[in-house]
Formats: sequence, C-alpha cells, structure tokens
Amino acid sequence: MAGRTVFVATYPPRRCGIATFTRDLADSSGNFEIAALHTSGDTDLYPSEVRHRIRRDVLADYLEVAHNLNRSGAGAVSVQHEYGIWGGDDGEFVLDFVRALTKPVVSTLHTVPQDPSERQRAILVNLVQLSAASVVMSQSAARLLTRVYGIAPNRLDVVPHGVPSLPLVEPDTIKPGLGLAPGPVILSFGLLGPGKGYETVIEAMPSVIEADPTARYVVLGATHPELLRREGEAYRGRLIRLAAALGVSQSVRFVDRYVTRTELGSWLEAADIFVTPYPNREQIVSGTLAYAMSAGKAVVSTPYPYAVEMLEAGRGRLVAAGSSKDFAEVLSELLRDPEKRNQLGRRAYEFSRTMIWPEVGARYARIFSRVGATDAQPVELAERAEVGFGLA
Repeated sequence: MAGRTVFVATYPPRRCGIATFTRDLADSSGNFEIAALHTSGDTDLYPSEVRHRIRRDVLADYLEVAHNLNRSGAGAVSVQHEYGIWGGDDGEFVLDFVRALTKPVVSTLHTVPQDPSERQRAILVNLVQLSAASVVMSQSAARLLTRVYGIAPNRLDVVPHGVPSLPLVEPDTIKPGLGLAPGPVILSFGLLGPGKGYETVIEAMPSVIEADPTARYVVLGATHPELLRREGEAYRGRLIRLAAALGVSQSVRFVDRYVTRTELGSWLEAADIFVTPYPNREQIVSGTLAYAMSAGKAVVSTPYPYAVEMLEAGRGRLVAAGSSKDFAEVLSELLRDPEKRNQLGRRAYEFSRTMIWPEVGARYARIFSRVGATDAQPVELAERAEVGFGLA
C-alpha cells in the first residue's frame, strides 16, 4: 500500500477505551497519522501524530478533514465506529465523513446492537457498504451483523481485540510493589460507571470472605469523564456505601485514577481472579476481558456474547448476570482451588497469544494494504437500509 494510514477516532489524552485502542493499533500497524474526534471539554494537548482535529458536533469539520485527506498521500483511512463518539443523531455524521472521502475506508465496528433502532441499523449498514473493508472483533459480532443487519459475511474481517504482551508471573511477587498485603486479589478495571455490575461482586464479598478472610476486591479506574461531568462521584459513592452497609469496606478497595499502560500491567499481574460482571447482554467486545486473558488470569464473567466466545473451552467461568449468589459460589470455589484457578489462567493466556498487538497490527496492516491495492470504490445501499436491509 502506498502512503500512510489515517486513523479517525477519539485519541489520548482523551480517556476512553476507543482512544486507547486507536493508539495501540496505530502504534502496531505501521506508518500513520491521527484525525482526532474532539469533544468540548477535551484537552487541546494532543501528541504530534494528531494532524487533524474534528469537533464532534461540527459537520463542516468532517467535510474539511475528508477533503484534506483526499488531497494527501494517505493510502487508507481507518474509521473507529461507536455511535457515541461521532456527531449527529446516533453518530450519523460518520456517514457524511465517509461519503466525502475518495480514499479507501476500513471501518472497525466496536458496537453492534442486537436490537438496533431503525436509525442505528441504517447507519451501520450504510457504513459497511461505504467501506472497502469492515472489521469486527469476534465471530459472534460477525454472525449478528449477518443475521440482524443482512450483511454478507464476505464483507467482514474478524480480527481480535489487541492486547499487551504480558509475562506469566506469580501474583504474590507483584503485590508488594502495589502496596497490597498478602492474600488473593479479585480485580475489575475500566472507567467507572453504572452498567458495569460492580454492585453484584460487592454483594458477593461477605460470602467470599468466609471462604478466604484475606481476599479483597479491587476496582481500578477513574469515573467515566461524561459521568463525572453530569453527576460527579455519586456512583462511586453508592458503591462505597454499599460496601460499608455489608460490612466489607476493609475488603473492597477503590483505586480512583486513570492508570498508565505500565501500571495497568502491574495490577493485572498482581490479580488472582479477574471479573467482568457486566449486566449488558449486548456487549459485543470487552477490552478489559481481553487484557485479563493476556495476563493469564482466571476470568469470571457474566455471559455477554464476547465473554461466551472468549471463555469457551475451559478458558474461564460464566455466571448469571446480577446474581451475587452465583458470583460468591464461583469466586469461593476458585479461591479454595489454586490449581483450578491457574489452569483457567494458563488456557486463557495460551489463547491470547494470537491477540497480542504485534499480531493484530500485522493483520490490520494486511487489510490496509489489500484495500489500498484494489482501488475499488464501495457503493452505498441507502435504499436497502430504508426498506429493511433485506433481512431473511
């Protein structure tokens, strides 16, 4: 492929999962520059690779940047899609942007609703049709796009969520450096906000402590910036009060900060069990779960589609969403059985070797090269979207 790849997405120092994903993908896939989707309140202090900035709610910015990219030496444009990061109703400005491009587009689909609104469905169908290639991060996402959105499987590339290459280490050797006392650590991390299901694990902790009085649950991460702007730390406060009411405050620790990649790696290495208690059954990808697998952790999760696919074949344990009783039983079982815990972690670690960033970046680089070489322009099927997308 001639020319560099331009990644269009949120970008650090913006604190969100897609920003982090974009940085890691760009770093691992070759020559690149960034067009940052910028929201009011974001810092202006972007790194040097950010050559363009698009104000999320200003349509003219999308068209201007598209025009500039058309005249540039870019070989392909990588669009990271999640409805909330793009301007317009349900992020519809993404279509205005892609329509204005003459460069081949590779769209990575981070969100695929199982029961989309008509507008959401139309946006996603048209984005795929406008793109030279579209990437999803799991087979379950590909099947959903075919079944619900009527998208042909040959329009989709399945590339896993990238993860850091972490060594398998004994957790107890890492804990002192983080100020952790001896004893098993159950970890969750990510931007804090309702919908993560952390309440369920806190409610399980009285029973977990009966199984091992030295166990503690660590919730790592700052409050989501949008939630922080709306209501401050009210949600974190509710979790703290819940722990106090259950008498487990000494066994639940909140680490209220946005951690660096290095520090996150240390926390993952120090954990004995990782939990994603998400109640949202539509969650089509989870970077946190993928990261935990890369560290060789025993993962306990609710059965959202990504977790079901990633943890099959004995790579983790699934429990019912919202069931503190089920979490208590499985966590207590794994705390009592270190060999079982280690077996789950080893299987997860081995599976994750195909997900490390150098491997994922190389796969994306091949896609960028492929679309840059074809010169084929995809055709938008707007009429198809309006009449129901040809669903069977």
